[in-house]
Amino acid sequence: MAAYSPPPSLIFTVTRKEPEFIVPAEPTPYEFKQLSDIDSQESLRFHAPLIQVYPSNNSVQEDPVRVVRKAIAKALVFYYPLAGRLREGPSQKLSVECTGEGLLFIEAEADVRHDQFTDADLLPPFPCLDQLLYEVPNQSGVLNCPILLIQVTRLKCRGFIVTTRLNHTMCDGVGIRQFLSTVGEFARGATQPSIPPVWDRHLLTTRHPPRITHVHLEFTQIPDDFVPPLSALIQRTFFFRLNELSALHRQLPPGLAQQYCSTFDVLTALLWICRTIALSSHPEDEVRVMSLVNIRSRFNPPLPIGYYGNGIVCPAAVTTAHKLTQSPLEYAVEKVRRSKAEATEAYVKSMMDLMEVRERRYVFPLRGSLVVSDLTRLRLEELDYGWGKAVYSGVAGGGTADIRVVTFYMRFKNREGEEGVVVPMALTKEAMMKFEKELVRRGVAGVVQRRKINDLKGMLSSM
Repeated sequence: MAAYSPPPSLIFTVTRKEPEFIVPAEPTPYEFKQLSDIDSQESLRFHAPLIQVYPSNNSVQEDPVRVVRKAIAKALVFYYPLAGRLREGPSQKLSVECTGEGLLFIEAEADVRHDQFTDADLLPPFPCLDQLLYEVPNQSGVLNCPILLIQVTRLKCRGFIVTTRLNHTMCDGVGIRQFLSTVGEFARGATQPSIPPVWDRHLLTTRHPPRITHVHLEFTQIPDDFVPPLSALIQRTFFFRLNELSALHRQLPPGLAQQYCSTFDVLTALLWICRTIALSSHPEDEVRVMSLVNIRSRFNPPLPIGYYGNGIVCPAAVTTAHKLTQSPLEYAVEKVRRSKAEATEAYVKSMMDLMEVRERRYVFPLRGSLVVSDLTRLRLEELDYGWGKAVYSGVAGGGTADIRVVTFYMRFKNREGEEGVVVPMALTKEAMMKFEKELVRRGVAGVVQRRKINDLKGMLSSM
């Protein structure tokens, strides 16, 4: 296992033009479209930043800013709700007013080449993120503001960076990938999206009267004392090589390993254990891990192909700190697997009914909680605007409203050609040292980024 500190963060300057609005290339309907009861929940009311880094391509001489700008306008004809503005109605229910005002777009240039980025610089939190994703004053709210902000930054080498800030109430990872893939298709000359977008948010609405038929441990309210302030945290990104993940699988009993036990299950179990040890939780403290589950295929019939709203729930696995940390790895793996299996159609409907009863005000507890989202299956790096695949595509910063509890799994291939999964983690300095020590003891991960976040509040305000 290799653990090392990368060189100092890359510093560069970005020159921006004035922000503009990109509107649909053709007239679109003016109407109000109600969001689903999953979309409207309070825990999704934040902006999620994504970043895609593209090296130069000698076979392409076009200007990426012009190409992407034109493709966005064409894509918005089909995804016209993304050009509108969110409004809030009674009981915090959200709808989008399809005004056609457009999304925010920023054209920029950076005095840096792609080959100046090290492996560490191509991972979250990105250097100079505040310049690559400029926050336009008074345009960053969840309500009554642009739903999307996209910045395209040219590099000195003729490569470019695309950064996207998404209002999470409108789309989940599958949804934003579908939109950006459509932008890429138009950039490459298509005249129609290969997957037509489907609204159909009525498929995920509450029953009347509401019927709460399941226990929803992810929303259990517990005191959030002893939760560190954001200013006390540092963020580091960990690289788990494929051979290390295979070694984790081999630690499981043959019976469990022979069942369908995903890399996500095993890695989540490991991180849950190591993080609980790092936080020095009291043995009897309740600890939980919540896995974001795509529920599109769990309905009968499945949600339509092309559905780009939030199709995710977050069931929790719960135990005590003592039981988790003193049991073998397979105990945590089984807890993770069983919690994911709970996300049935009946469970989702019960959760939406709970949201209705609580007027969508439930949020995840912070203390003793870890929320994980697997972006590896989205294959974001394959998004292509005509220059080929991205060398990195994923979250740009913490990627969430509160990096104290939420982390993401993303594909990564380093300059040595090693493939694996990268995971950003935010902890206090003392807890981070314990976390790294526990990973070293288990021999499964190398630290690939050690950049300190001096002002996490500032970063979160840009998400």
